[in-house]
Amino acid sequence: MSEADSVTQDNGSDNAGPAFSVGIDLGTTHCVLSWVDMNQSEETEILQEVLPIPQLTAPGTVEEKSQLPSFLYQAHEAEISGGEIALPWNPHPEHIVGEIARNLGSKTPIRLVSSAKSWLCHAGVDCKAPILPAEAPEEVERISPFQATCAYLEHLCSAWNHQYPDAPLNQQDVTITVPASFDPAARELTVDAAKTVGLDQAILLEEPQSALYSWIERSQGEWRNQARVGDIILVIDIGGGTTDLSLIAVTESDGNLELTRIAVGDHILLGGDNMDLALAYTVKAKLEQDGKRLEAWQIQALTHGCRDAKEQILSDPGADNIPLVVPSRGSSLIGGTLRTELTREEVNRVLVEGFFPNISVDERPASRARSGLRTAGLPYAQDAGITRHLAAFLAKQLSAREEMSDISLPENASFLHPSAVLFNGGVLKSDLLGQRLMEVLNSWLTSEAAPGARLLEGADLDLAVARGAAYYGFVRKGKGVRIKGGTAAAYYVGVESAMPAVPGMMPELQALCIAPFGMEEGTEQELAGDEFGLVIGEPVRFRFFSSTVRRDDQVGARLEHWPEGELEELDEIEITLPVENHTPGEVIPVHLCAAVTEVGTLELQAVSTQDGSRWKIEFDVRAGDEAEAEVQATETQQD
Repeated sequence: MSEADSVTQDNGSDNAGPAFSVGIDLGTTHCVLSWVDMNQSEETEILQEVLPIPQLTAPGTVEEKSQLPSFLYQAHEAEISGGEIALPWNPHPEHIVGEIARNLGSKTPIRLVSSAKSWLCHAGVDCKAPILPAEAPEEVERISPFQATCAYLEHLCSAWNHQYPDAPLNQQDVTITVPASFDPAARELTVDAAKTVGLDQAILLEEPQSALYSWIERSQGEWRNQARVGDIILVIDIGGGTTDLSLIAVTESDGNLELTRIAVGDHILLGGDNMDLALAYTVKAKLEQDGKRLEAWQIQALTHGCRDAKEQILSDPGADNIPLVVPSRGSSLIGGTLRTELTREEVNRVLVEGFFPNISVDERPASRARSGLRTAGLPYAQDAGITRHLAAFLAKQLSAREEMSDISLPENASFLHPSAVLFNGGVLKSDLLGQRLMEVLNSWLTSEAAPGARLLEGADLDLAVARGAAYYGFVRKGKGVRIKGGTAAAYYVGVESAMPAVPGMMPELQALCIAPFGMEEGTEQELAGDEFGLVIGEPVRFRFFSSTVRRDDQVGARLEHWPEGELEELDEIEITLPVENHTPGEVIPVHLCAAVTEVGTLELQAVSTQDGSRWKIEFDVRAGDEAEAEVQATETQQD
């Protein structure tokens, strides 16, 4: 689920192996592709490049940029002529993506597809159904989050192959990054998208780990002088759509420094997009005080304007007031187009105090009862206070010290004490926000008489994830330090107890551990000692759970009770397992076999104790019922 062991690849020529290790940051707001020459020596300075990605920036205009904005625009047939969307490798691309999509979408947001990555991990939707743009009227053609993801990957593949036709991307080592908190279904969808564009060999790597790999590579060996045994490195990744938190310990083995990922946080849909929206509503309130009411589509356009204005204010100390223009459809608003501005004071107040409040370490994110009826949309975090989420994460991971002998904490510690911090994500490019985050964290450490955490310098917040993923391919060949990880959580399957029917009482449910915390990629474990009855030929449900805090549960452990918050239920799967040579409704005695695949996905198989037949039960990839049954419920016979 995090790193993946090396995958043998045959180029179809002289078996010399891939020439390049390619890293792809498939981000919520930007995509980046970086590469490392695999034939260079570890002793020399690593040759690493970021691919300049040709893309449309306006109709008929192609420019090269280091980032491909993760936006797709569903243009009206009369809006752009066919010749105006030609790319160097395709005169008639199927989708309009990148900088032009973002620019056009800022004017007509109802046609803009964004945040496809966040939709991939939304348990409440079918990610292969045409649901985006989420609030578009009927006349706007919709696509699925999966299709949008494929479109971004297709553009990156084509850009690479156009520049390096003699080294096609499907013959290179490819690593695609995902949030550490991505659930098994979202990881599977990412792998499926890669296969759809021909990248069958792609593996997955967690973004915080990738950011740390990039920091190690850029330090040119000096990282060992900045990190010491006993350090706990907190990686804070705040991007456009998500906040990702990870802890990596610095340990020692045979006199050598080692890095071990010891914890990851929950998937928090909270990032730059939320900040842009908060600023837009701040400006909206200011306009309404002047008697000017905005429609929903205008708020969307204003949000894009606030994003650009925010970036100017945070990057330019002299920019105190940035003008904003709100488009209008007609004369219903006084003066037609509305003009206003975003001020530095508003940015400081809304972003710093709203998203990075100076709180005590015992504060937790607020939670409120959700409304029974909601509009379609992403399940954003209910509390915008990133520092509250950070406090909850560090307190939740306090138990990690028990398994790391090099970690020393006082007995009365109320949270795991980081000694170093690595930033990642575009939000933290702002010195203002980064300084506030460090101030709050160090105030918590001071309150427990602990040394302050130091900020690891030298990170490239825009390109680090792609660069780290490319360097990771180099490391997998044994040419550098590797972060030990394995699965970012322990995984369980629900087992229903056999009991007589009792009015008003449901059968008790046990949680059976099928993959412990830290299970390595490319490994499998059989639960041969536990026999179960598997129902085939009829619709059945499987319930799955995960835990980022239960570190001691081993494969086969059964939980009858667990404290609230220790286990999180994942998507329930309803499938009909194929009958083959059996009778519908028959209960087959089986034992379970769990595997973490080479590419980083979780797989569960039920193995017949009678004839060795296997039923593969993968985590729900949120496709339609028919596709789900076809893909996820295949019966195979042992050799």
